[in-house]
Amino acid sequence: MARATRGTAKRGASTRKPPPAPRDRMIDALMALLADRPFAAITLADIAAEAGVSLADLREAFGGKAAILAAFVRRIDLAVLGGGEPDMSLGPRDRLFEAEMRRFDALAPYKPALVSLTRSARRDPALACLLHGFATRSQKWTLAAAGIHRGGLAGCATVEGAVLIHLEALRTWLRDDDEDLARTMAALDRGLRRGERAIRILDQVCAFAPRLAERGRRMRDSGRTARASRGDA
Repeated sequence: MARATRGTAKRGASTRKPPPAPRDRMIDALMALLADRPFAAITLADIAAEAGVSLADLREAFGGKAAILAAFVRRIDLAVLGGGEPDMSLGPRDRLFEAEMRRFDALAPYKPALVSLTRSARRDPALACLLHGFATRSQKWTLAAAGIHRGGLAGCATVEGAVLIHLEALRTWLRDDDEDLARTMAALDRGLRRGERAIRILDQVCAFAPRLAERGRRMRDSGRTARASRGDA
């Protein structure tokens, strides 16, 4: 990956980043608060105060805490998709591995908040369902970022499998303090290998099912013809 070089900015040009947009400040406020307290203990007023906006401004931007979480997930999805086109010279497993690791890189600044959010989800089934929905949508984009496109039953199974693989690796990542994320990469690789085997089996079943259905149709037709020849009702 190309690295930016120093000294390329014009002399006298400001290198300061522009301040975050209000929506971004609201997202950052929720994640900062999550690092210190459970999701249920954070109020909309807390988020507005942390972001330095009014409650009216917060309401104008978001419908509630769930909507802010959804915007955070979208931010991470965009970071994953911004990694460029997948290297199609690699196999699907390796491409998905790279896309998933980009997701963990994008999540890294928010690890304390995600640890807290995970704990909250264990105590709140509604929050757990909400997060699962977010994960499902995110994995559809992650698969697309990896150049993996499957439709029908196989596509649904692939998405759900990707969610399970990601969540398993996420649990390891939340406890992985090593800079090289060796444990996370190992957990992700194990999950992807299992998923690859499962997809092969599913493909075999999907390929066999139409033949089995056609055989059943012919047997039914043969039965009807035999009954008709005997004059059965």
